[in-house]
Amino acid sequence: MIKPKKLKKGDTIAIISPSSGLAKLFPHRIERAKIALERLGFKVKLFPTTSKFENGKAGIITERVKDIHDAFSDKSVKAIMCAIGGLSANELLEKLDYGLIKKNPKIFCGYSDITILHCAIQKKSNFVTFYGPCAMTQFGEYPEPLKYTVDFFLKAVANDKPVGIISSSEKWTDEVLDWGTKEDLKRPRKLSPNLGHVWLKEGKAEGKIVGGCLYSLLQVKGTEYDLDYADKILFIEVPEGEDFTKGTPLSYVDSQLMDLRNAGVFDKIKGLIVGVSFGYKENEPDQFKEFIRNHTKEYNFPVLFNVNIGHADPIITMPLGVKANLDSTSNLFSIDESGTES
Repeated sequence: MIKPKKLKKGDTIAIISPSSGLAKLFPHRIERAKIALERLGFKVKLFPTTSKFENGKAGIITERVKDIHDAFSDKSVKAIMCAIGGLSANELLEKLDYGLIKKNPKIFCGYSDITILHCAIQKKSNFVTFYGPCAMTQFGEYPEPLKYTVDFFLKAVANDKPVGIISSSEKWTDEVLDWGTKEDLKRPRKLSPNLGHVWLKEGKAEGKIVGGCLYSLLQVKGTEYDLDYADKILFIEVPEGEDFTKGTPLSYVDSQLMDLRNAGVFDKIKGLIVGVSFGYKENEPDQFKEFIRNHTKEYNFPVLFNVNIGHADPIITMPLGVKANLDSTSNLFSIDESGTES
């Protein structure tokens, strides 16, 4: 796969909103993200979709497609960060100029339904993208972005060496503070001790890493944008449900995992990584683990649970399509190939 150039201090990061229009409703989150990225030594360019709202989306389809094309075409832009995820990135796939994108490979970062764009760009433009922070959700954090998130972002995008060993964060949070009343500007979110990595199935695996938000991976299943899962290490993470303070109902997750099995994905992969669960309380995290165990019991690959990927914070930045390593005997998860080049 083609690798984009690493990010250097003084480089410009474009912020676009290819899905949800929440950046228009909560501009303080975008402004905080801009300040945080500038403090790290980068320039920030806000594209028009960060100030558009159309039926919940960041503008109409043509406006969102134009921002993507313009961000990739702009020679001053060295990296593209999505403002937030949403529900409508899938509207853009048939309208994107993948030839233009391939001619201008850049760091492209985001998570949640941005998974859909990662899949399409990897498949059609054949370059490494980055499953990691969005501007509003991670870099808009008060009073500043979480250090673990920032450190792993810079390891992945501002370095031409492999990210290396993925250590678990000491603390984590899935607390939701109301952006509308600006509760998120009154205090930091509460952090709790993190249990760390948990091996649900032991073993070893080496392979290129692919994945993303479980629901979004299923949105492209069987389409021309679907991933090649053969001999890969797959990671999945589960987003919030209709109630954005709670996780996806576990009955839905159970069904979605069955969809992966029915599609033959588990027959192809060499290892499975599951992100820290978001919005699950009381006995729900244990139920989630049991669903994972149940759906993987017939397979020989290792399963690593509770990794800092996805909707609970802090998170790592994952270069997609590079070599990774799992080894339960030494409690090892590592990214062994760089996602960028000098």
